[in-house]
Amino acid sequence: MEWVRSLNFAIDYIEDHLNENIICDDIAQSTFYSSFHFQRTFSLLTGMTVSEYVRNRRLSLAAQDLLNTNLKVIDVALKYGYDTPESFTKAFQRFHGVLPSQAKRHGTELKSFNRLTLKIVLEGGSVMDYKIEKKDAFRVVTKTRRFTSEDSGKEIPQFWSDYFSNGMHQQVCGMMGICLPVATGCKDFEYGIGCEEKYVQQIPEGFIAVDIPSYTWAVFKCVGAMPDAIQNMWKRIYSEWLPQSNYELLPGYDIEFYTEGDTNSKDYIGEIWIPVKEK
Repeated sequence: MEWVRSLNFAIDYIEDHLNENIICDDIAQSTFYSSFHFQRTFSLLTGMTVSEYVRNRRLSLAAQDLLNTNLKVIDVALKYGYDTPESFTKAFQRFHGVLPSQAKRHGTELKSFNRLTLKIVLEGGSVMDYKIEKKDAFRVVTKTRRFTSEDSGKEIPQFWSDYFSNGMHQQVCGMMGICLPVATGCKDFEYGIGCEEKYVQQIPEGFIAVDIPSYTWAVFKCVGAMPDAIQNMWKRIYSEWLPQSNYELLPGYDIEFYTEGDTNSKDYIGEIWIPVKEK
């Protein structure tokens, strides 16, 4: 459960710096994770991004300040990181449904968003099929795009749709979705669609070859329609498997492996490969 405690330290850091410019790299340092893995873990376990959490906490506290103090709207806006009263008013109204000036009136309905405390509740009855497998290094041919943790949930499925609708799968079959390693301090990450080089006669224009090192992989079986099945399995890996396993993540290449068949079928089978080492 060490990594759960680390994430709670990260939430403590966020709470202590809500009135300052919060940078994900700084938060991640308190968890000993990369910024990318911290943001991914946070999103999978909470269902929201780090920026959404920070924004909701700030707007919740801003409403309390407006209701319980004599601070002006502009002072509260600046306190919680908004450059102008206009941008603060827009965000405040979207969250609370009322203007900041109305929040000062007793009887106005406001929304409260409490701080998070992450807990892993272990429940029985569900089965996860996985295996630990050592694989030699191999090379893949892939078409890549860059994404942020904020947009990846929607934009990566769109990337897959574009890949097939534009006929790129006829040049390089879309057998793998590959998340490439993220450089320290980088706010986005590179995700590729492709397959092993042995299935490609020639690397098409716009594609690149990527060497995947030898790893010990935890390989998880995903059954169901995509992308829901693969996204649900990612969440289960972080919330169920990692807290109980004798393995920890390695920074490296995460791979989604897709078999032939109807990806909309409830019986469709895919896999998630993550590089690991024994604790």
